[in-house]
Amino acid sequence: MSESGDIPGPRKSAVRLVLRYYVTQLRLKWPVATPALLLPALGNICLFYLAPLLVASLVGRLAAGESEIDALIPYVIGFGAILLLGEIVWRGGLHFLNRIDARGMEDLGVIGMDELLAKDAAFFHDNFAGSLTKRVLGFSRSFEQFVDTLIFGIMAKLLPLIFASVVLWRYHPILVVVLLGLIVVTGFVVSPLIVRRQRLVNLREAASVRMSGHVADVLSNMDTVRAFAAEDREAAETRVRLAEVRRAQLRSWDYGNLRVDTVVAPMSVITSTVGVLLAVVLRGGLGIEALMVTFTYYSHATGIMFEFNQVYRRMESVLTEAGQFTELLLDPPKVVDRPDAQPLRTVQGTVQGAVQGSVRFERVVFAHEGNPPLFDGLDLDVPAGTKIGLVGRSGGGKTTLTRLLLRLMDIQGGRILVDGQDISRMRQADLRGLIAYVPQEPAMFHRTLRENIAFARPGATEAEVMEAARAAHVTEFVEGLPMGFDTLVGERGVKLSGGQRQRVALARAILRDAPILLLDEATSALDSESEILVQEALWRLMRDRTALVVAHRLSTVVRMDRLVVLDRGEIAEQGSHAELLEARGPYSRLWHHQSGGFLVEEEAETVSSASGSG
Repeated sequence: MSESGDIPGPRKSAVRLVLRYYVTQLRLKWPVATPALLLPALGNICLFYLAPLLVASLVGRLAAGESEIDALIPYVIGFGAILLLGEIVWRGGLHFLNRIDARGMEDLGVIGMDELLAKDAAFFHDNFAGSLTKRVLGFSRSFEQFVDTLIFGIMAKLLPLIFASVVLWRYHPILVVVLLGLIVVTGFVVSPLIVRRQRLVNLREAASVRMSGHVADVLSNMDTVRAFAAEDREAAETRVRLAEVRRAQLRSWDYGNLRVDTVVAPMSVITSTVGVLLAVVLRGGLGIEALMVTFTYYSHATGIMFEFNQVYRRMESVLTEAGQFTELLLDPPKVVDRPDAQPLRTVQGTVQGAVQGSVRFERVVFAHEGNPPLFDGLDLDVPAGTKIGLVGRSGGGKTTLTRLLLRLMDIQGGRILVDGQDISRMRQADLRGLIAYVPQEPAMFHRTLRENIAFARPGATEAEVMEAARAAHVTEFVEGLPMGFDTLVGERGVKLSGGQRQRVALARAILRDAPILLLDEATSALDSESEILVQEALWRLMRDRTALVVAHRLSTVVRMDRLVVLDRGEIAEQGSHAELLEARGPYSRLWHHQSGGFLVEEEAETVSSASGSG
């Protein structure tokens, strides 16, 4: 698992990708995003800049000796009207903000899942489900914090600052020059500290991701933890990882508090002091009104400077968390559709729309990452309607062959053809639509039994689902479930036995009604009596279909049209059951070495011989 090692923070390119996604959401939703961005800033101008400006004007009139109530009332009314307007504008901004947040998070959640679904099978083998869940949810959820920080922390401060600069310029340009100069100096001094803190935040988020992956790994394997009495051991490991998160959090938080804030705070004090000093020095030429406005605006600017670190810290955390997801997108999937991918062409001479289902492996070369080639020029022809049994010792390449046909992995050389068409030139969805697949360990969703069966063909009728369930002998154990077909099967189907999960998987294959069947140890978890019943259903299913059946239990494939013996990625021999027994080759030895219906590996034979047991 990639989470097992040291996870660095997201690359800069990953953070840029987050910004691209988020800005795209704002651009696509501009009718809602524009008022959400602008209205809070306009509200702040009304509440914190226009209102004080009116009060300063009122004080100036009073200082000038104005005593007529009629002349002063308009200032009071204007003050109240501006405050009311500011509140109204603010509420309008929040109305639009709620909608841009909700719609953006929804769309980004869809985008995140689409990106994950586009990944190849190896990607999910290398990443914890818990970490992926945290990352994709963080990618979507962080949009809300990004927009809120952009609006309240930046736009709602920047636009009022521009307004304040225009007003101050009218009094005296030096007021604006000094104010903006102090802000620039503060940013220049703080910037290198922020870069250092970014690295600490990356480490903090990486530790959090590792922690999430560990918790998910433990929870998804709780039966194993209990079986080995490993609760204390796993709890201790959790404490170690939580301590790692705590140390990383404190390093980033303390750095912000003790280094960054200790620079910003004095600069804020200096700015307020300089503002008061300028107002006093210039009071003779500007008057009491200008003095009040200068003091008020400089005080607000001081608040902006002091909040700068807080705003940056929030934006930094948001982009870092979301970047943990976009980091995964920088490396493209290894299995992708070609730009010119085409749907399956029907074989000339067949009924329009019909698929024969012939399969051919031509000079196939394949190696698992970091390993020598498993297949190095493999040739295997499976004519349409042929039933092929794939047998041999573990590690011979049987399951890999089925996964290559499904294009869960791509070959490095040669071709795999379905009805004469290279599957690398087909759309993956079209290819897999031709195949009904039952893996060694059937996967179940934490949904009802009915939904798990219907997953193979969502448009199937209730009658078709029930017929598939009967054919796979699922109905035999449904009566014992608390809610029948509406029973939730638990995460990964933990509420069902191994044999029951296999029956559900077979029901899916029956319901799929595809021209090609891939059965990988499809009955290995069934008892002998159930296997006989299910095999009869499978034979009915395989009628007029192409079938590749992987089996260690040779009795399950003796009736196949042809048996292919794979050994270390090569075809050792092939033929019917009778032909291979007569040939007295590898298959014959495997047949006679079976014990209890399962293959006896060479290692087991060696141990048995050494111990003297027959």
